[in-house]
Amino acid sequence: MTAPNEQDVRPGPDVDRSASGEREQEERAFCVRCGEPTEHPASTPGATLCPVCEWQEAERVACSCT
Repeated sequence: MTAPNEQDVRPGPDVDRSASGEREQEERAFCVRCGEPTEHPASTPGATLCPVCEWQEAERVACSCT
């Protein structure tokens, strides 16, 4: 699967933006590796990763003293 370009976003979870309870959807960024929606807003700078890819990246860069 190819990663979507930076302009591609999917609607995220409903976010309560006002005291009156009015709901508004927050745009979510795509993971740069697998293309799944992330937990980060689309306005987040840098490479955004989904929770699965974040976990895999942490395992990959963790110290493996052998």
